[in-house]
Amino acid sequence: MPIKNTVKQYDTPAYYHVYNRGAGGLEIFRDNQDRAKFLSLFARHLDPNNASLNANCMLYKKYPLELVAYCLMGNHFHLLVYQELDPLALTNFMRSVATAYTMYFNRKYKRQGHLFQSIFKASRITEEGYLLHVTRYIHMNPRNYLRYPWSSIGYYLGKAAPAWCHPERANVMTPLQYREFICNYEGRKAELELLKNELAL
Repeated sequence: MPIKNTVKQYDTPAYYHVYNRGAGGLEIFRDNQDRAKFLSLFARHLDPNNASLNANCMLYKKYPLELVAYCLMGNHFHLLVYQELDPLALTNFMRSVATAYTMYFNRKYKRQGHLFQSIFKASRITEEGYLLHVTRYIHMNPRNYLRYPWSSIGYYLGKAAPAWCHPERANVMTPLQYREFICNYEGRKAELELLKNELAL
């Protein structure tokens, strides 16, 4: 769960690479049901057409935030988000997602306590020209990245994106060009290891 009373403001408009991992290296996604649940929380809070109701029969809050890319791994996740107007949108969105997912996970696996290592980390992307490189890093986390079903790579390769995901914010390439951008990346292994070390993932 997120740290109580921690409300951080982030710059607007701005792009952020957001990431977090399980406490003590804990697997936070044990099966596909867990991954699907996590993605459903994106739809709940980001899809304007999603009409899910909370326990009080009220619509869940929508956050003025755009998810640009994502990848769910076993013990961590990566997101690329765009925050345009509200400097609290990212913090409040991530708090809602983390709280709801932790409650789901603890109930399903009959456990208690924190699920995530700490409050999420968010690194601002200061140059928009670097956005595609960030999406490439995010998408290339899995070994079978081209066929990995729990990332947004399919939306960059021609699959229609859901209303809660906005690859067009970063991607100006055709599906074929993006595939080549991914597959022809000669420094993949070295850069991935460097970035993983920097992010402590």
